[in-house]
Parts: sequence; structure tokens; C-alpha cells
Amino acid sequence: MSSKALPTGARIRAADDIMASAFEAELVLLNLRDGVYYGLEGVASRIWSLIQRPSTVADIRDAIVAEYDVEPQRCEADLELLLEELVERGLAVVHAR
Repeated sequence: MSSKALPTGARIRAADDIMASAFEAELVLLNLRDGVYYGLEGVASRIWSLIQRPSTVADIRDAIVAEYDVEPQRCEADLELLLEELVERGLAVVHAR
């Protein structure tokens, strides 16, 4: 994706044509458009559950900070990387506010 950061007010949601299934400790995603499988574990799986409905980057960050032992700045940086990758791979969509 671009080098421009996702604004914290941007709304992100999972793409419509993705199937997800828990497999042992991993969440397996299937992109129905291209047939590619992806795996998410740990915090990334939790983030996936949070974007099942449109959520702002700030709301996702706040939820993760409340649930895990992580500093907000570190969380936001890591979250931004994951969300950008999900969008780039067609697994999530972003709507600027």
C-alpha cells in the first residue's frame, strides 16, 4: 500500500467475499475472488473479529490496548501495518471518514 499512514478515523471492515474458519490456534481466511488462503494468529485473529463490522482504526487500537499488554503507540504502528496488508491483499476495505 502507499507510504501514507491510515488515518485513525478511517473505517475498516472485512471484505465481503472472505470465508474464515478456526483451525487449531490459527484463523484461516479464504479469499473467494482469487482462491488464496491466509492465516492469522493471536492478536491478528482478534483484529479480524473486530473488523467484521466497520470500525475505526482508533477504535480497534483502543480495544487491543485494553485487552493486551501493549503501549498505544506500538499498537497503532503494528495495527497500521496489518490493516494495510489486509487491504492490499483484498481481505479488508477502508473508507476514509
